[in-house]
Amino acid sequence: MAARYNRRKFVQTTTALAAATAGARVFAAPHILAESSPNSKLSIAGIGVGGRGGAHVQSSLGQNLVAVSDAVEGTVNGCVRRAEKYNKDHNLERPLPKKFSDYREMLDKMHKEIDAVFVATPDHQHAPASMMAIKMGKHVYCEKPLTHSVYEARQLAVAARENKVATQMGNQGRASEGWRQLCEVIWSGAIGQVQEVHVWTDRPGIPTRFWWPQGGDRPAGSDPVPSGLNWDVWLGPAPERPYLDTYKEGRFKGRRVYQPFVWRGWWDFGTGALGDIGCHALSGTFSALKVEYATAVELIKDSGDTTSEMFPAASIIRWDIPARGDMTACQLYWYDGGLYPPPEVGDLGEGQKYPTNGTVIVGDKGKLTFYGSPRLIPESKMKDYQMPAPVIPRCESDHFQEWITASKGGRPAFSNFDHAGPLTEFVVLGNLAIRAGVGKRVEWDGPNMKCTNQPELNQFVHREYRKGWTL
Repeated sequence: MAARYNRRKFVQTTTALAAATAGARVFAAPHILAESSPNSKLSIAGIGVGGRGGAHVQSSLGQNLVAVSDAVEGTVNGCVRRAEKYNKDHNLERPLPKKFSDYREMLDKMHKEIDAVFVATPDHQHAPASMMAIKMGKHVYCEKPLTHSVYEARQLAVAARENKVATQMGNQGRASEGWRQLCEVIWSGAIGQVQEVHVWTDRPGIPTRFWWPQGGDRPAGSDPVPSGLNWDVWLGPAPERPYLDTYKEGRFKGRRVYQPFVWRGWWDFGTGALGDIGCHALSGTFSALKVEYATAVELIKDSGDTTSEMFPAASIIRWDIPARGDMTACQLYWYDGGLYPPPEVGDLGEGQKYPTNGTVIVGDKGKLTFYGSPRLIPESKMKDYQMPAPVIPRCESDHFQEWITASKGGRPAFSNFDHAGPLTEFVVLGNLAIRAGVGKRVEWDGPNMKCTNQPELNQFVHREYRKGWTL
């Protein structure tokens, strides 16, 4: 598949209602072949069934969970016990899901029995697992961020359309009322032309809440691989390395090194704080501003502890977004690890502080905050403000069920890969800026996925895969 393509043409089909709105192209809907009736049960397989995957297991039991795969044996066994209890509680006579540690084996052996797949592995496995399922014609729900790299996001979006499968990325907030209102408020002109967007998160850690380690080197040595962990499968496409359980010394002493969950801070496995939260926090704004590509991205500040192994403990990143249609050029700022916008951005008074996660959008006629729903600032402006009439279709169920409905030939899910692919490209592009270093502006050719002024960064646009784990 050639790297270059026309994104406007790529997303030209839309839902009928959204097509009547000013923001129609942000609700692009791939053509999905209806394969079952709304009342039939989907046969679902789970890839990664702990953590977020555990929630998807519960949702899938209402359909027909036929197989589960996870590198941790105990997680797979626990999932099957949940299925057994569900069947008993609901008086269902059906087989328990079959168990696997390697999703490749599961898909090879059971592809004829599977209609749809959810993927909730660490980030580095998202694209290989999703692509294998898509090429088999399976509908795919994949957790955020959609992929580990820019290239992978592009390829999954293209493959999903070519194979006419229903897709959804797991940024659950996109099913909410709030992000739809955000689009409608901005499109109404309530704050004029958007000039700046400021988004922040408490990941990977702030003084009152530590999430996972970032900013460090790989510890020396190795530990025995725990019984029940398939370390080779857990590594997947990442370069081989020895297993380590906990840090034996240093500032992270006693904390887990790789798993569970703390893999996010490693370049080989995760996408850092930005990858973890960016697809949640930026999705609504990305749609509201009708973003296609950034033209540049730059690391404004970091904590000075980036290494070849790990992301920094804190960073500020800025994207330059060019003019789009009747929208002027603007800039988007990202803050993590306890860094926040200047107080004047959010019109904070003396003694006021930003919440741990949030957004401020600055227009030439006003500002708004987004902490789950849009609010004009100062708050006094909301007294007489009337929200615009809804023009965007609302979610009629929940984020996962929306995908189930789409997989049965219903309305495409609102975070299908036509949205999730471009959004993920934009998000993980920020990690190229971290690779470049503070103050080293990265000029970006979006259609061709190339850094034009620092070609050495292009090696990170499309990573190498360990043998047996390619797209």
